[in-house]
Formats: sequence, structure tokens, C-alpha cells
Amino acid sequence: MRRCDPALLPFRTTEELQDLEGILGQDRAIEAVRFGIGIRRKGYNLFALGAPGTGRHTLVRQSIQKQAATEPRPPDWCYVHNFAQPHKPRALRLPAGRGAALRRDMARLVEDLTTSIPAAFRTDEYRIRRQAIEEELKEKQAQAFEAVDRTAREHDIAIVHTPMGVAFTPLHDGAMLSPDELRKLPEKERQSLESEVAVLKERLQQTLQQVPKWEWESRERLRELNREITMHAVGHLIDGTRGKYSDLPDVLAYLADVQNDVIANALEFRPPEDDPVPPALRALLPEPTAGGPPFGHYRVNLLVDHGASSGAPVVLGENPGFANLAGRVEHVSQMGALVTDFNLIKPGLLHLANGGYLILDAQKVLAQPYAWEGLKQALASEQIRIESLAQALSLMSTVSLEPETIPLDVKVVLVGPPLLYYLLARLDPDFSELFKVAADFEEEIPRTDENTLLYARLITTLLRREGLRHFDRDAVAAVIERSARLAADQEKLSARLQGIDDLLREADYIAGLAGRSIVTAADVRGAVGARIRRSDRLRERALEEIRRGTILIDTQGAKVGQINGLSAIELGEFAFGRPVRITARVWMGRGEVVDIEREVELGGPLHSKGVLILSGFLGARYAADRPLSLSASLVFEQSYGAIEGDSASSAELYALLSALSGAPIRQDLSVTGSVNQHGQVQPIGGVNEKIEGFFDLCAARTLSGEQGVLIPASNVKHLMLRQDVIEAVAAGTFRIYAIETIDQGIEILTGVRAGERDAAGRFPDGTINQRVEARLQDMARARAAWAASTLAGGGS
Repeated sequence: MRRCDPALLPFRTTEELQDLEGILGQDRAIEAVRFGIGIRRKGYNLFALGAPGTGRHTLVRQSIQKQAATEPRPPDWCYVHNFAQPHKPRALRLPAGRGAALRRDMARLVEDLTTSIPAAFRTDEYRIRRQAIEEELKEKQAQAFEAVDRTAREHDIAIVHTPMGVAFTPLHDGAMLSPDELRKLPEKERQSLESEVAVLKERLQQTLQQVPKWEWESRERLRELNREITMHAVGHLIDGTRGKYSDLPDVLAYLADVQNDVIANALEFRPPEDDPVPPALRALLPEPTAGGPPFGHYRVNLLVDHGASSGAPVVLGENPGFANLAGRVEHVSQMGALVTDFNLIKPGLLHLANGGYLILDAQKVLAQPYAWEGLKQALASEQIRIESLAQALSLMSTVSLEPETIPLDVKVVLVGPPLLYYLLARLDPDFSELFKVAADFEEEIPRTDENTLLYARLITTLLRREGLRHFDRDAVAAVIERSARLAADQEKLSARLQGIDDLLREADYIAGLAGRSIVTAADVRGAVGARIRRSDRLRERALEEIRRGTILIDTQGAKVGQINGLSAIELGEFAFGRPVRITARVWMGRGEVVDIEREVELGGPLHSKGVLILSGFLGARYAADRPLSLSASLVFEQSYGAIEGDSASSAELYALLSALSGAPIRQDLSVTGSVNQHGQVQPIGGVNEKIEGFFDLCAARTLSGEQGVLIPASNVKHLMLRQDVIEAVAAGTFRIYAIETIDQGIEILTGVRAGERDAAGRFPDGTINQRVEARLQDMARARAAWAASTLAGGGS
């Protein structure tokens, strides 16, 4: 194990160190992020891929914020009422800060209109002119009826108003004749009267037909009067607002629409006492806008306001759901129904980040229904379309708002694990077109002297950021050693700072309990031990079952065809090693090595691959010129769960060689490592946990000085063992053998030479290889004899 010598750290405590600027060991990712930020082309969005805790979010956020501060502010966006098509609100683009000004101006305009228009209609001039129009209509009607009445009286006919309408009655000496009296008149006189009544009726009918026309003309004159009065009242108000936005044609067009609508609906501004709707009924009616203030259709919905911004926006999308990305239209309940209008349009993350940068967690986006498709659609079309999920999926045909789309200019950065990036690149054809830049974050950094000092500064930065106690150099050295352990490599340091950050907090807590103002190495080791203690219940339970004899593992003696393998179990953030017994049985057969785990579907594909390699090794080494007349079975004893990986393939091969040669294998040794078809032992993962797992068992049964493990020589650089293991190895009470080939390993396990072929191609007598080859030759001869006798017996 490579220790970190505190004497090489040129400081006493971290208080003497300066903070580290930037992210340590992520040069490649930094270059990619800078490139992705700098290039301004469609589709050049970024995907920051790396393991959690490698500083992905921090680096991306810091780099983007630095660049965004130098960029101009994007425009404000507002939604306003569309007077031609109310269900399609219009989007207005204004320079940064002027959206809020327009909203204030329109709110003030509405206030002014609600006072100036009613005031204009209360003036004497308006009342006189309106009264003149009304009296003129009455006079015209009265004159017309008076002319008819005068003509009737000239012909001794009276006009009588009845519930059924107007009737004509003849007069005699100024008195109206009754129907009986009328019938008694001479025929000629009666016919003359009836003829005169018919003429009068026709004239009256002509007069009555003129009345609607006179009324329409009066209404038009009154309407024109209202327009004139309204224009006089609001013209200067709207002109004052219009003058502030003379450089914005879209705003001017909107203000023109507002003016026309105000003039057309001026009576809506009339005072309450002039409202023909009774107050009791008015209280039951909805407001002019859905839940908003009166005359809300003249107000401005400021969707995005960059008035107080400095530079381009940088938005962190914590909840990237479908509606939160592209915005939504909210509804309010009125009289049992859901209603809405443009004032209830709410912005999404894309609106807030438009003209700047949007940082999203890729896993969260993909976890939200249809959020990924919505994001891709917006980026591909370069437009933000606000619609509900039901509308997008054509699940609802109810008429709702269709806000005008807004042009999209945003740089999206997705942050996620490497596997997710590669899956999207493989399975989603749109992904590579929209996210052309990959920022790949390292999980380890080289453990050079320079990086060790930089890592100490990084620790200092984390301490100051969290407000923790400073560490002395022994504590810093302990943290660096722990970082190398997390990287599982003597020559690397972990770039996953989340685990280091947690260790610093926990060591600070332990130092606080001890009343220390400076954190020591003992506090760091105490924090590591406490973390293991909190997580190792299952490890202790497994070790207890071995000690009690429930799980059969020998740590002394020697047996044929039986070996101790090492497995690693990972439970969340905690991993530990567990010894496992592997046994092999051989008999005459047809060259098959039966993997019992695979046969019962407990072995994964990698484990099965490792077992199949054994057949290739045995056949090539011992039966190149004759059939491999062997059948063998391999099994992990007392294993009741799935087994994956090829790290036990060397142990399985040792068990096979022992079973074939008859040489017993030492049970005080345990083995890990994979093997190839040439007999070379290859590196595996979890070597530290595996060694410590067998050490714990041996220590529980008393260390004999002969116990130990065999590991691949290529794994030596990965050794970052616990202090008690290091001390036991140094004292000679526990051994670690680094081997390169199967021959080296079998010699240690059996105490018998492996043997190499001489010039004649023979293995030396008594060696493991000679005994295995001889056993296989015996099997081949026995099989041939059996086949011959079977054939002869079949022919007799």
C-alpha cells in the first residue's frame, strides 16, 4: 500500500493553504464545456457525463455563469390579448426591462380609463348633446303622429289608442260614434268614412315604418357621439403610452387594437349606477377576466422579465416536467366551470432560460412523462409551444388557449451518468443531432506529487465552503489515502468528491465531540470506522455464520478439489469481501466442464464465460493431440443467489487441477483472479475488500502466520488495505501472494512444482502438470477402450 507521508506536505494545517480554483483533474471536461458554450450552432447542446460526485454540476454551472456574465441580456416576453382571436394570445418581444414598463403603463392606462371615460360621460356637454339627439327623435315621432291625427280630425275621424293597438273612430258633432250608430248611417256615408279610415291607416303604417329607421339613425348618432367623447377622453392617454414605444412596431400595433376596442366598448367603463344589470345579479356574474382584475384583457402578462438581470440567464431545472419545461395555462373555477385567459399563462424553464442556458438532470427529464419528447421538439423546432399534455397527445378536444409560439434560443446542458449517455446515443436517433458535445468527467485523477498538493488545497476549499474546522497535515494525508482507497488504486485519487465531502463533515463532527479545534488523523480514521460500523451488519452476520460452522469454510489443512474463493458484495455505498468454497469433481467424459451455477440459471454471462475458458485451457495444454475425455462439475458451495463476474475463474481452475492431479490444496489460502486460455492470471475488481474479507475470517480464528490470499500481480497497484491488514502483513502473520500465471499459483497452493515441458514435450515426473496430463491420458485410453468394447458388443 502506498502511504501518503505527512512530512511531504508543506504545511501544518489547511488554514495555511489557499483555495483551489476550478476543478481538479477534469481538463478534458473543461475543454469540452468551453467548446460547447462557445459554438453557436443549432444542435450543439452539451451532455455532461460522469459519475455522481465528480463535480459535473459545479463545473458546468461555474463555467456557464462565467460566460453568461459577459453576454447581453435577452429580451422580455409578454402575452397580451388578441382582440381578433381571443383564444390565441399574442406574444410581444421587448428589450430587457421594457416588459415591466409596458405592464405598468397598461395597468395605469386601465386605471385612467376607468376614471376618465365615466367622467367624460358625466359632462354637461355630453348630457346636452345626448338629450338633443333623444329629443329630436321624440319630436320627429311626435310630429309624424300629430300630422296623422290632424288629418284624421279634418275628416271627422278620431285616433284611439287601445290595448290592441291604434284604432280609428268616426266623429259626429265632435262625439265618437258607437258601432251601432255607425251601422245606422246611410250606406254611402258609411262607405265614405271607411274609405277615409283606410287611407289614414295606410298613412299611419307608413309613419310607423319610418320609426325604426329614425331610431337607428338616432342610435348611430349616439354611438358616434360616444366614440367622439371616448376618443376625446382616451386619445391623449393612449397617445402618451404610444409615444414611449415608438421604436417597437408590435407594441404600437397592439396599442392601436386597444384603442379601437376601448372605443367600441366604451360603455363597459360606465359608472355602476348606469349599469342596467341589477347589483344582486351582477354579484353572481363572472368578472370580465378569468379570476383577474376588471378589464384584465387590457393588461399585460409579463412572462419573462430580465429588467434586473445582468448578462444571460442561467437556469437550473430542478423539476423538469412537461408543463414546467414549456410553460402551462392555468385555470380557475367560476360558477362550477374551469375558465382561463392569457393572464393565466405561466412561463416554463425554457422561457426563463431563453437567450441563455438551461441545466437539467438527464435522469429527471427522462423520468417525467413526455418531458424528453417535449424538450427535443422545442430544440428541433427552435420554438416554445405552450400546450397541455392532453392537447399534445390529442386526448382532449375542448377549446382552450393557443398562445402564440415564442422563438427559442437556448443552450441546454444535460447532466447524467455515462451509461445513460451511451444508451441515448444508441437508441434515440434525435439525441446525436441535438446534443453534439459530450463533456466526459474523470472518476480518478493521477496521484502525482503535484496533484497531491492540489488535492490538499481542494480539501481546504471544501472545508471553507462548509464552514468546517481546519485539518492538520496528518489528517489531510489520511484523507488522501482514503481517496486512493475509494479509487481502488495506489496511483490514483478519487475525483468523486461527494464521498470526500462527507468524510470531511464526519471527521469534523468527531473532532468536535472530542473538543478539538483542529481535525486530526485519528478523527479521520474514526469517521471511516464509524461509517463502516453503520453499514457492516450483513458483513458481520456472514462472518458469524462462517465462525459458527453454518457456512463451511476451512482455514487450515488441505483438500483435493476444494479451494477458497473470494467474492465481493456491494450494498449501497458499502462493499465487503466474503469467502466462498468452490469444489470440483472430475470423471471420464467428452470434454465438458459443467458449470452448475449456469445450469440452474444462477450464473451470469460473465461467470459462464470464465468457466468456458477453462475448457480451452485444459484442452490446449493437456490434450492437443487427443480428445479431451473429461467431464467435470464446478460449484460454489452454499451459494443461493446469482453469481456474476469471472474473478473466480482462476480458483475454479485450481480446483480442477487439484481434482485431476490428486494434489490437495491448502485451505489456509484464498484465491481471486480471472484467467485466460493461456493460463495468465488477470486483474479483477474489489481486491481490497476481498483480501480484507478473508483476513477478517482468519483473524477471527487466530492468525497462524501461514494464512493469506493469492491475487493477480497486476492488482498490486490497486492495494489500499486497512491498517490492521497492513500491520499483519508486515508482522508476517498474514500473507499476500502476487502471481502472474496459473503455474505460480498452483505451486503455492499445493506445494508441488507445476512443471514445464522439456525439449521432448514432456512434463517432469511428479509435477502438477505431468499428473494432470497423465490422468487425462488415462481417461482417454479408458474411453477408447470403453467405446471399442461397446462397439464390439453391439456387433456380436
